Amino acid sequence: MNAMFTPLASALGPLVPQTGNTLLHLVGRGVLAALGWRLAGQFPNRAKFVVVVAPHTSNWDFPILLMAKWALKLDPSWMGKDAIFFGPLGWFLRRIGGIPVERSATHNVVDGLVQAFGERPQMVLALAPEGTRQYVADWKSGFWHIARRAGVPIVCVALDYGRKTIRLGPEFPAESDNSAAGIADIRASYAGVLGRHPALHD
Repeated sequence: MNAMFTPLASALGPLVPQTGNTLLHLVGRGVLAALGWRLAGQFPNRAKFVVVVAPHTSNWDFPILLMAKWALKLDPSWMGKDAIFFGPLGWFLRRIGGIPVERSATHNVVDGLVQAFGERPQMVLALAPEGTRQYVADWKSGFWHIARRAGVPIVCVALDYGRKTIRLGPEFPAESDNSAAGIADIRASYAGVLGRHPALHD
């Protein structure tokens, strides 16, 4: 049976924050199936965790991930540059969990997100560790510090255009003071995963 026609809601345990919108669930499943994409793996049954999505090489990543979010009924928060949060588009982006971040100013984003994890009974925070669609030799470490200080694990999501697969997992603890080593282990789990533009990642 095609993976997109299995009961995808069962891929989320009862503790994971999720929406009950059946129409969007069907839209997400249908669009992914029509485009030939499938979901593989599973999220941990936890109320709180940080999701790192990689590789991020194209504007097409967002609509594909949005369809996956709807297909799974996942209700995550995510960060985006404040310039895109304007007018009706800004309203829509906030409705689907977007948090505008002003990159040109100095704000303690990590502190704010750690506080949000402490205040909310459920929270999944999704972000791209590269922080850009351009090639970067090193991932930004903000996601590690958020997870470590909030006491939540990091869960990988791989957007693999080579296999047209959105892979959920594996899960990593963020307990070490050595963020570089921890991030290196996480990044190694993406070996063989191809973004839409493979030349923009290693």
